[in-house]
Amino acid sequence: MPYTIGIDVRKIDDFGIGTYISHLVSGLAEIDQENRYVLIAAPQSRDQLPDLPDNFRVAVERSPVYSLRELAALSWRLYRLKLDLYHSTHYVLPAALPCPAVATIHDIIHLLYPDFLPNRLAFLYAQRMIRSTLTRGERIIAVSRNTKEDLQDYFQVSGEKIEVIYNGVDDIFRHDIPAGHVDDWLERLAISKPYLLFVGNPKPHKNLDNVIKAFARALELKTFDAQLVCVGARKPSEFKILQRASQLGISDRIQLVGHVATEALPALYRGASLFLYPTLYEGFGLPVIEAMACGTAVITSNTSALKEISEGYAHLVDPLNVEKMALAISHCMSDTAYRQQLAERGRKRARDFRWHRAAQQTLAVYQRALRSGQRATCEERGAA
Repeated sequence: MPYTIGIDVRKIDDFGIGTYISHLVSGLAEIDQENRYVLIAAPQSRDQLPDLPDNFRVAVERSPVYSLRELAALSWRLYRLKLDLYHSTHYVLPAALPCPAVATIHDIIHLLYPDFLPNRLAFLYAQRMIRSTLTRGERIIAVSRNTKEDLQDYFQVSGEKIEVIYNGVDDIFRHDIPAGHVDDWLERLAISKPYLLFVGNPKPHKNLDNVIKAFARALELKTFDAQLVCVGARKPSEFKILQRASQLGISDRIQLVGHVATEALPALYRGASLFLYPTLYEGFGLPVIEAMACGTAVITSNTSALKEISEGYAHLVDPLNVEKMALAISHCMSDTAYRQQLAERGRKRARDFRWHRAAQQTLAVYQRALRSGQRATCEERGAA
């Protein structure tokens, strides 16, 4: 019997969650021709959806994500769609659920680092919404064991209905590409080899200030010929970054590239001598796996999900210890054999993360949630 499954894809334009949504939808389209899918999309994101088979359709929802308005508007939308199952791809469930629900929770950084939020109200909103979702969701998907453990520890809940499904990595990062193609992208972006690479937005937990300090210190420990290339939209904080580089005397060694097209990233990873990603906290850490898949040596954090996905395959450091980070950079840049060893280990690790597998596991979660929902309905009828 085919079911009608709704998936909230309103954040498909976002980096991170958007990557998760687009690959999940594409994966489900490949493996499931039986069930019917309704993609609940924002008006502006309809064009971002891939070409999909006939068992997929789009329903437009205008209420903003993470708003009070969506709690009511989405409830009414789900009721009218007559869904058998609803999948929220972030941590918010609507006020009323006319069917069983699955929710993906990527991390709880808002709760662990409340200083990163704009105000106290945002913290209370996140706390209340996640707690409600853990209670009301039929199944919860966590993108790492670390996220699952964070949820259990913070909210003091059992992990019985929390299932871990790792993200995948796009095959464009696995495929070998000609050296000329890498050089073409680097020329287009005005990047010269050799360089170390950092990819991330300007949010505080990305820890870029410490990365710049560690890079400067590494140059003092053991001189090497390379610049630090920082990829990511960072207009609000660009002045502070350049000011820090100037204070450390490395202005000529820092290059802020800004946002780049997704198709440029494989070339940027492959062209780099070393990928730096010592962030304070990640629910998964997709850039680490992307760099590994490209065969680039990685330095990342010994905390959160980053340790979980990369221990034994990358050089791990304390993201708050600038000196240790600097030592790691100087070691990797001065020891070509060690760097190559990290690159080979990382490429091997990246094979464990497949979007096709994530879609299969998610479909299995849907099936379990549907069965659980049906049992609960039968029990309620029996009690009545």
